Amino acid sequence: MNTSSRFTVGIHILTLLAYGGGEAMTSEYMAGSVNTNPVVIRRLLSLLRAARLVTSQGGPGGGWQLARPARGITLRDVYLATEGNTLFPMHPNAPNPRCPVGSTIQSALSGHFDDARHALEQQLGQTTIADLVQEVKTQPR
Repeated sequence: MNTSSRFTVGIHILTLLAYGGGEAMTSEYMAGSVNTNPVVIRRLLSLLRAARLVTSQGGPGGGWQLARPARGITLRDVYLATEGNTLFPMHPNAPNPRCPVGSTIQSALSGHFDDARHALEQQLGQTTIADLVQEVKTQPR
């Protein structure tokens, strides 16, 4: 099993863009902040653009910007854009239907997983990118 860092890197990108005060930034610049390859950043920017969280402009002085004010982008928005809503995906292979556990485990779990996802999304919906910019500005370096 592996975990994804798309969510946290997506938050980093959006916070960096908001911190920049509207200045367009290149994927190379963002990659330097995240300390990763620009290709990783471009893949994430593609997801964020599809969710209408960022826009891009080509040409000299072009780059990426927030599509709306940072106070209007929640961590929930970033989570849904980068991870979808599959917090706890089921195993890709169907369990053995002849097993007393295998025949019912997925339906038993689905309600619990839905409740956990809803609670997570509700909590993430309470924090905006603007909130994070303020936190970043007040953190000791």
